[in-house]
Amino acid sequence: MVVFGDAAVAIAITLLVLPLTEAVPEAIETERSSLDVIVHLQGQIWTFLLSFAVIGQFWIAHHHLFERVTSYNPALLRWHLAWVFAIVVLPFPTAMIAGFGDDPFTPLLYIGTVFVVSACLTMLALVVHRNPDLRAEDLPERQLFSFVATTASLVVAFGLALIPGVRYLALLMLFVPPVIARVRYRATP
Repeated sequence: MVVFGDAAVAIAITLLVLPLTEAVPEAIETERSSLDVIVHLQGQIWTFLLSFAVIGQFWIAHHHLFERVTSYNPALLRWHLAWVFAIVVLPFPTAMIAGFGDDPFTPLLYIGTVFVVSACLTMLALVVHRNPDLRAEDLPERQLFSFVATTASLVVAFGLALIPGVRYLALLMLFVPPVIARVRYRATP
C-alpha cells in the first residue's frame, strides 16, 4: 500500500508540473523571452508550489502513519484507495485555480478536494487506531489529534472561503492544528 501511495503521489506531483512544461515550446515558437514566460506563468507557478507543498505534507503524514502498519483489512484498503483517488484528483482543481482565479467556486473546489484528502487520511488513522492487529505499536495520541484537527481546520477553511475577499487565504487555517498540538502536548514528549 505504501508503494502504491508513493506512486500515486509521484504521478500527482508530475501532473502538477506538466502545464508549466507545456508552455515552454509555445513560448519558444512565439519567440517570447524566458523571463516573459516566467512572468506569464506566475499564477500557475504559485499554484504548483501550493499543491506541491500540500501533497508533500500529506505524503509525509501518510508515511508517518504507515510506519506502524504491519497488516491490512478491507476497511484500510478502501480508505487507502479513497486517499489515493483524492491525491490524484488534486491536480485538477490546481489547474482550475490558474485558469479561473477570481471564480468563487474554484477555491471551494480546491479546499473541498484537500478536505477529502485529509478526511481519508484521518479515516486511515482511525482504522489503524481501532484495529491493534493492523499495527506494530499504538499511534501516538498527538498524531491522531493532528489528523483530526487538520480535517476540522479544513471544514473551517471551506466556510471561510465562502466569504468574498478571503477565498484562498482560508488555507491559512492549516497552520492552526500544529500550533494547537504543540500547546496541547507541550508537556508530553
